[in-house]
Amino acid sequence: MLGNKTEAAVINYNEVPLNVRLRPYFIILPGMLILIGILIPFIIAILISFTNASYRLPIDRWRFIGIGNWFNMFTNPEFYHAVSVTLIYAISTTSVQLLLGMGIAFLLRKDNHYSRILKVALMFPLMVAPAIAVLIWQLMLSNSVGVVEKFLNLFGLFNFPWASSPRTAMFTVVFIDTWVNTPFMMLLILAGINSLPKSPFEAAQVDGAGSWFTFRKLVLPMLKPYIYIAVLFRAMASLQEFGIIFATTKGGPGNTLMNISITSYLTAFTYQRLAVAMPYLLMLWLTVNLAASFIVKKQRKSAREAAGL
Repeated sequence: MLGNKTEAAVINYNEVPLNVRLRPYFIILPGMLILIGILIPFIIAILISFTNASYRLPIDRWRFIGIGNWFNMFTNPEFYHAVSVTLIYAISTTSVQLLLGMGIAFLLRKDNHYSRILKVALMFPLMVAPAIAVLIWQLMLSNSVGVVEKFLNLFGLFNFPWASSPRTAMFTVVFIDTWVNTPFMMLLILAGINSLPKSPFEAAQVDGAGSWFTFRKLVLPMLKPYIYIAVLFRAMASLQEFGIIFATTKGGPGNTLMNISITSYLTAFTYQRLAVAMPYLLMLWLTVNLAASFIVKKQRKSAREAAGL
């Protein structure tokens, strides 16, 4: 009896049309292509980092030189400066945007006519390319015709240096990045707020719980998974930031804003030292990977805690 069933199952499978049998392979095909498209450049980058590859040399003169490029990077003070700039920028932008995004999201959590208008208005910075945003703010921050400069003049502050001074350059790029990307954080956190269950808050209101107690004991613990997701996206993008910093100062003044992305770009394309730039890019990949893994673990833990597991 069992043999008959097995034979019938085989016969039925053979009668399945070819396009149906190939459907699982078509489903995983895009993912496999993306994986191959990522792995091949990654492996090539690792191999190039152990050579003397340069745009000044023809390919037939590229030679294997061992760990020389890696040793030079780890003994170069510019590498540690680039790492510090990358981390300071990422931590500053992510923290400021998280706080502002949460504040705006809580202000707009009620669905009414005014909140809908403000949500649409706050989306405009997300529609602007980072390089265009930099051009807009460079004009607005100009000491001669900038509206921000004229506003500061009312309080007795004249010729604020903004990106032209090493002391204020980081503040300037963080400020521009915050204007561009805070709406993204606000959207993610607002989606998390709207997805929270209503019953715990209704019970807390009946028990006479205050706003601070409700926020600290109910809202924040249940909102943590969404906060970590927002932090994950922004931290990964901030660690790799190139457009805003390059369009603002190209890493200057001096080397003030030379993060890993800009350092590797200038090394590879301006100084044409491709192999020397590859270790920088690979270290950036490692930094982003470690940061993402840490945040994902925190997000999963907070999701389990929010679910009461």
